[in-house]
Amino acid sequence: MPCAALGRKSFHRHPAMQWFSMLSREWGVVGAARDWSLFRRGFTSESAVQIKVLQERTEAPVGDVKAALLQCGWDTDAAMMELTKKGLIPATRKTNPVALDGLLAVASMKGAAAVIEINSETNSVARNEIFCHLASRIAQAALSMETLKSSPGSALTVDVPALQAVKINLEHEKLSGEATVQEAVTEVAAIIGENVQLRRGFLMSSTTGIVSSYLHASAHPGLARIVGLIALEPDHGILQGQEPEAQIGTALAMHVVAAKPLFLSRELVPQTVIRRETIAFRSQALISGKKPAVVERMVLGRFRRYFEETVLLDQKFVINDYINVQTVLDDHHKQTGRRIKIRNFLRLEVGEGL
Repeated sequence: MPCAALGRKSFHRHPAMQWFSMLSREWGVVGAARDWSLFRRGFTSESAVQIKVLQERTEAPVGDVKAALLQCGWDTDAAMMELTKKGLIPATRKTNPVALDGLLAVASMKGAAAVIEINSETNSVARNEIFCHLASRIAQAALSMETLKSSPGSALTVDVPALQAVKINLEHEKLSGEATVQEAVTEVAAIIGENVQLRRGFLMSSTTGIVSSYLHASAHPGLARIVGLIALEPDHGILQGQEPEAQIGTALAMHVVAAKPLFLSRELVPQTVIRRETIAFRSQALISGKKPAVVERMVLGRFRRYFEETVLLDQKFVINDYINVQTVLDDHHKQTGRRIKIRNFLRLEVGEGL
């Protein structure tokens, strides 16, 4: 459509006019007019829009954006990677948007598992192939860290700065191969055009037992938005990962995801929590006007319900709510002759606490 046939608003929205306006901001009107001939001789309106979108996404100079797209056959992701390699994309250009979405990635081996959380701004990016590849590689890097060899059975917090310095191999055609975790995060952020942050990580291991995991609504292997980990150990000897124990481990990890326990056992409930809940339960019971002895029985009853809601071993088993988790372990001992115990558990959800 000739420009004369366009209305004022349509004229300024036309891709050709947006291209010229972008060039004017970059090089001034004279320089823009000189480069205008390139658009007239070969660039389609779709090309102009692609250049404009990539320039706004990367904040790289227009001329470099155009050259990168030409060099990469108009492949936007490849052009963005080329601009990143040349240092033309500001690494910190997206500091304001908050990364609240993302993924949890789990990597495991015999007797150990690692889980990391990597955040993005939107859920659509969390499903991006490159983002998923990065998350998996970082989880593998966390699993290989030396701290895994200490404190067996405990859930160790990963030293994020130390993890960011670990070298990883990015086996993806659109990524640059070997890089540190932080370099890889920066590169992926530049490619997908969102703020990407490695937030946290945890390691769980057992020298005599197994570590089982459950990933809720996992769209890709090892990736999910909610993860449960649980470490099972024998009273004596070594668990070889036999089928019954492996099944129980997976079922209990799923239970952790669904039931959201806060404590492993009653003995591990902090005294500050006990005192706080005692005051609250007694105040509620006194309102009834019952005798002191009755009030104390009411407090004990409310504590029993509190433990059933928050203590893993006391919780009703989600697969069979006629029994609690401790009974699951006791029944396993009766059936197999092997007594196992829960050494630790962990439940994580993307974005919690942000």
